[in-house]
Amino acid sequence: MTAWLTEAVPRGRIAAFRTLVYLFVAADLVVFTPWVRTRADVPGDLYQPLFVGRLLPLPTPTPALVGLVFWALLVTALLAATGRAHRLLGWTVFALYFEWMIVAMSYGKVDHDRFALLVALAVLPTAGRARHGDPIRTEAGGWALRVTQISVVCTYFLAAWAKFRFGGWDWANGSVLARAIIRRGTDLADLIAQVPHLLIVAQFGILAFELLSPLVFVLPARWRTMTVGFFYSFHLVTIATITISFAPHLVAMTSFLALEKVRPVVFVRRLLGRPPPTPPADGAPALDRSATATA
Repeated sequence: MTAWLTEAVPRGRIAAFRTLVYLFVAADLVVFTPWVRTRADVPGDLYQPLFVGRLLPLPTPTPALVGLVFWALLVTALLAATGRAHRLLGWTVFALYFEWMIVAMSYGKVDHDRFALLVALAVLPTAGRARHGDPIRTEAGGWALRVTQISVVCTYFLAAWAKFRFGGWDWANGSVLARAIIRRGTDLADLIAQVPHLLIVAQFGILAFELLSPLVFVLPARWRTMTVGFFYSFHLVTIATITISFAPHLVAMTSFLALEKVRPVVFVRRLLGRPPPTPPADGAPALDRSATATA
């Protein structure tokens, strides 16, 4: 089990994942969740913090607090995306984004698509130093990615558990998707809804997909990649039919992918006719077992 949890991955994969996650956090503030800043204008007595917000406890949002968190998080996320001071900046981004989510989700609605992203932010500071394209393998980085992968799968599996807990089999036999299409469906969804019994079949299919999602960990590498591709296609259909975006979850799910192969800087340099940078190591990649690299 320990060997599986700490399966070594190239440092370049950690560097790419780190950059992607932190850039998404910055984008999230201005594209996906800018509405969180309006919470500062809501009367304080409407603030009902989540359990962790009561446990710590965290302060009631004010204009000054929300504004401070927004700007501090935006700046530190962009800095963290460079990979420098990965511990200091990483822990700072996690703490600020955690507070941002507490403010967002303490007024009656809790989105489960951010669980895996929060886990990724919590473990990335432990992944050690990493440079884009570095083939040296790291167990510390492998552990960070594995924990993120587990949280991605838990998001699916626990969603099925919640459906059974609160709706039972009536969730699958009911009109869940029909109501979603009525509320926020697209033209494509209207076409699908006209097919007899298709929505009921889809609801059973969703439950089966969520319950079977842990099998992704026991599949051969090729089939695992194809399964993750299916996960992405599921969300593509979701946003195309009922306009529900799982963007944070999709970013966390890239922890399954060989991100070290995607190097936009090298691509741009080749377009400009410049040679790519020399790889940091030659020959067979070495193994870095250190989980305590300094920032």
